[in-house]
Amino acid sequence: MMSCDQSDIAVWGKTMHQWAHELYPICRSITGAGVRETLDFIKVHLSGLEVHSVPSGTQVFDWQVPKEWEINDAYVIGPDGTKVIDFQRSNLHVLNYSVAIDKKLTLEELQPYLYSLPEQPNAIPYVTSYYAPRWGFCLSHEDRAQLKPGMYHAVIDSRHFDGELNYGEYFLPGESEKEVLISTYICHPSMANNELSGPMVSLALAKHLAQLPKRKYSYRFVFIPETIGAISFLSERLEWLKRHVVAGYVLTCIGDERNYSYLQSKIENTLSDRAAMHVLKYTVPEYRLYDFLSRGSDERQYCAPGVDLPVGSIMRTRYGDYPEYHTSLDDLSLVTPQGLAGGLRVCMDAIKLIEANAFYKVTVLCEPQLGKRGLYPTLSSMSLDYTDVRTLTNLIAYCDGEHDLIEIADKIKVCALDLLPTVEKLVSEGLLEKVKE
Repeated sequence: MMSCDQSDIAVWGKTMHQWAHELYPICRSITGAGVRETLDFIKVHLSGLEVHSVPSGTQVFDWQVPKEWEINDAYVIGPDGTKVIDFQRSNLHVLNYSVAIDKKLTLEELQPYLYSLPEQPNAIPYVTSYYAPRWGFCLSHEDRAQLKPGMYHAVIDSRHFDGELNYGEYFLPGESEKEVLISTYICHPSMANNELSGPMVSLALAKHLAQLPKRKYSYRFVFIPETIGAISFLSERLEWLKRHVVAGYVLTCIGDERNYSYLQSKIENTLSDRAAMHVLKYTVPEYRLYDFLSRGSDERQYCAPGVDLPVGSIMRTRYGDYPEYHTSLDDLSLVTPQGLAGGLRVCMDAIKLIEANAFYKVTVLCEPQLGKRGLYPTLSSMSLDYTDVRTLTNLIAYCDGEHDLIEIADKIKVCALDLLPTVEKLVSEGLLEKVKE
């Protein structure tokens, strides 16, 4: 059974934040050197990570793996000869996956290729065009307003070529071939919550699980480009995953200090859903629950018709629900060590509950004689606090082999994690037996 106290979690928070600092400058996209550089970093900390390559043009279900993108530089020189937009200052300045351009044009001609947010005038937006050839630049609306009439020189030094899509896979064997799948994405440039928080929490969770002396379930972590990476992974592993995955989570937007959130799998009421919702209900002040209609990340692929894996999403503030989302304001001041630590704690607790959940059955008929086992007070008095005794007897009352631990905890309104020591005690006393995982 895993254990990690608050001081350990705080240390993890600082470590994850430092990792994020190191990865933040990398210009990632759905293919290319940025993804490989990110995977190389993860592999340094997670030996055993296997990096897969899927050639450009490979058919993956209804999609085709796109060409690899290489970006060397991008800028716009203004009428006075100075760079008014510069990829070297922020990799968000170029429309991600842009085709190459080297063109002189007037401000009026340039405007259709500029992207800004009037409602967030100080933010550089994150804009992509993966599946239609485009070029463009992104800048703050404040900077856009300062552009003066005249001739501009727009340069994007990029190329698309037959290369590969890469993703990372890390497998931790357990006592069972049944698996828990953890998926996160590595395809956004310099953004913190909607990019680095998921991989950092996943990396910390994998390292933590790897240190455990034993695990009931096996664990498969995947670090993938969103959408096309998940589809590529599923196209290679689907039949195995359908036979073996009992639970799974997409980890994304999990490093800020605002909300806690959970987005249910399409199936709902899976082990993943029940464990995460139970943990969030009892271990954080409040959380927001989203149904599958609110999906937006790779749970779309894992829960697609015919795939139907039991995968939900654990988040802090959900993608699209915070103003910094997909802008330059989603930086390392928004994602904090405390926010990352909170996200990691929830994931650890959900996994702990998945590992511990089982069906138990009491071994005697009628109420067991708890007093002779030191489990029940031998003095009866109205002045005594019987809360713990009531919880104990309520637990026993529903241990009929028909209700699992999460169901019983929900019924008796107690955090299932708090029941674990009691379950262990009753098992050691021979009063409970595990009848089914």
